Amino acid sequence: MTALQRPWLNKQLPLEERVETLLSAMTLEEKIGQMWQVHDPKDQHDQNVREGRIGSFLNVPRDQLARLQRIAVEESRLGVPIVAGRDVIHGYRTLFPIPLGQAASFNPETVRLGAKIAAREASAAGIHWTFAPMVDISRDPRWGRIAESLGEDPVLASRLGVAMVEGFQGDDPAAPDSIAACVKHYVGYGAAEGGRDYNTALIPESELRNVYLPPFRACAEAGALSFMSAFNDLNGVPTSGNPHTIRNILKTEWNYPGMVVSDWCSITEMINHGYACDEAEAAQRSIAAGVDLEMVSESYRNHAAGLLRAGKLRQEWIDDAARRVLRMKFVLGLFDNPYPAPATPEIFLCEPHLQAARRAATESCVLLKNNGALPLSPSGLKRVAIIGPLANAGADQVGCWAMDARGEDSQTPLAALRQSLPSTVVLDYSPGVPSSRSVDTTGFAEAIAQARAADVVLLFLGEEALLSGEAHSRAFLTLPGSQQQLLEAIAATGKTVVLVIMAGRPLVLTPVLPHASAVLYAWHPGTMGGPALADLLLGKESPSGKLPVSFPVMEGQIPAYYNKRNTGRPPSDESRGLPQGTPLDPVGFSANYIDGDHLPLFPFGFGLSYTRFEYQNLTLKSSDVRAGGVIEASIELRNAGSMPATETVQLYVRDLFASLTRPVRELKDFQRVTLAPGETRVVAFKLPAEQLAFYDNEAKRHLEAGDFKLWIGGDSRCTNEAAFRLLA
Repeated sequence: MTALQRPWLNKQLPLEERVETLLSAMTLEEKIGQMWQVHDPKDQHDQNVREGRIGSFLNVPRDQLARLQRIAVEESRLGVPIVAGRDVIHGYRTLFPIPLGQAASFNPETVRLGAKIAAREASAAGIHWTFAPMVDISRDPRWGRIAESLGEDPVLASRLGVAMVEGFQGDDPAAPDSIAACVKHYVGYGAAEGGRDYNTALIPESELRNVYLPPFRACAEAGALSFMSAFNDLNGVPTSGNPHTIRNILKTEWNYPGMVVSDWCSITEMINHGYACDEAEAAQRSIAAGVDLEMVSESYRNHAAGLLRAGKLRQEWIDDAARRVLRMKFVLGLFDNPYPAPATPEIFLCEPHLQAARRAATESCVLLKNNGALPLSPSGLKRVAIIGPLANAGADQVGCWAMDARGEDSQTPLAALRQSLPSTVVLDYSPGVPSSRSVDTTGFAEAIAQARAADVVLLFLGEEALLSGEAHSRAFLTLPGSQQQLLEAIAATGKTVVLVIMAGRPLVLTPVLPHASAVLYAWHPGTMGGPALADLLLGKESPSGKLPVSFPVMEGQIPAYYNKRNTGRPPSDESRGLPQGTPLDPVGFSANYIDGDHLPLFPFGFGLSYTRFEYQNLTLKSSDVRAGGVIEASIELRNAGSMPATETVQLYVRDLFASLTRPVRELKDFQRVTLAPGETRVVAFKLPAEQLAFYDNEAKRHLEAGDFKLWIGGDSRCTNEAAFRLLA
């Protein structure tokens, strides 16, 4: 077929005309071919590509991709290019902190830049499409994939998810340094029962729409080119075969024009769910639900045509799926520039990328405790002991979903501190234990001896990378292996212990806190974690990270998220322990544990600094607001310390009385504010009244008149309070 016979290659035609012209020229088999993604680029697939029977490849090396693309463009009947996907979750070669760590920055600009750099490096490797951001609301730290999430709050996840989409896709997704984003996992995956991966999620319609769907809708409205359906079943219906969430809400209600891809084999896994009896029924249910592209499994390829002939599928569903895949390829510019640009290895790990990763790691670290041990004063140090299995573990510090990272590229805390500390300071190093999971204690003696000889101990503990991520859920969240014993042995020397924890999730730190003078939570900080930590430990930077997820006191408290409902007998500090009443006289009966605290150890939004921030004079422009109006609130923020620092100022509200019970607090907005020592600034917020609306269990949206409380402060327990009324 000549170029004149391929009008869809005319760049002057409108996008939709190009798509429809090509679609009308396709056979049924070619349309179904666009609906299949293959992960194994063996030579046997060359003929399938030549016949237009494969639309996408997953995890294809650059050289093989070039060969397959040449076949698709130059040897197939219609010349439809393939789109190549790969998991580029928090960096390609330059790794940024894990997404949960990036969320701790509360900084959309930092997150946007991280995604932009990931796209720049990935596109240089021939990749067109990444499977990020993951905006699953995640309230259970046992779940391994919480590491890949943006935390427990829908406003934070929405804003940072949008930033990632914008970073990956740029101003023009067809630009050579842009790649397509894929918003996942749609929907409810983060609510898996017991924190076990792939498990059932039971979410009422109101909770689905008020908590779990908002980040997805925000990303859809930001122009994300694709969505990914999840592994889990939602209220008994697997999400890869769920017409309510995909065809009804996403494609019809939201009018989303993008493409939906399944997760890896999630379509045929509906057989295991008990939702489909065989591959054919799985394909039928998934296509009917609105999943456009099947990742890895082959049910569409094997059965879609037969199902259509048997009247079990509609032609319009096949056309809609192929149309959406083609549209994404056109938007990515693949018809105009199908081949990757010449390799540019100098872009990987270049200095601007490394410095951006360093800044992101610095902003992501959260100071949880500090009894004056930090920052360290190098001039007062003679000997420092650096101890722990994660002090010099380059591969582990980048965390999970770092498919293309190389451990030797990472700058570790040990290397960075050797470079940052004066040459007059003697630095001793011992891992103490071989790895985070090890129960071997033979290295304790050397570590203890070094601690005794030191002025201060910098102890690097936590989780190695493989303890978090997909299919890596944990039932117990204390430090694994013999690390707690190592901590206690080091603390017993009487020396000041500064504990740095690297992990892919919130850990239970209750046993840890008594043994350390300072605790800095670094998550898995990425390639430049070492220099960022050195800057923080030595006071070149002040910690500014805030927790994007609550930290439990113990596992039995999970989930410990902040935006819960009050209940009819709310828990209180006064009613801890065994209640004094009886079933006949229920005095003190409340929603407490009799053997533990109901509050998290550290709440959402919490994070200390090397300075002290003072909040005062919270004011509202008016105590009344009408629908369509704006609540204007402001507060004075003062840096009462001796060094410049950044504070994330957070605004929360509570709807006191409504037709559906509402959370005790909900984050509505936040701002990062940097102040010099002694500086005071008025921080102002404008909250549209529309943001007070909520959905009921019949999917109806309500904006109800009534009384509200509003708080502004440094975390979700802040006490600066005002009241306002929404008028009818």
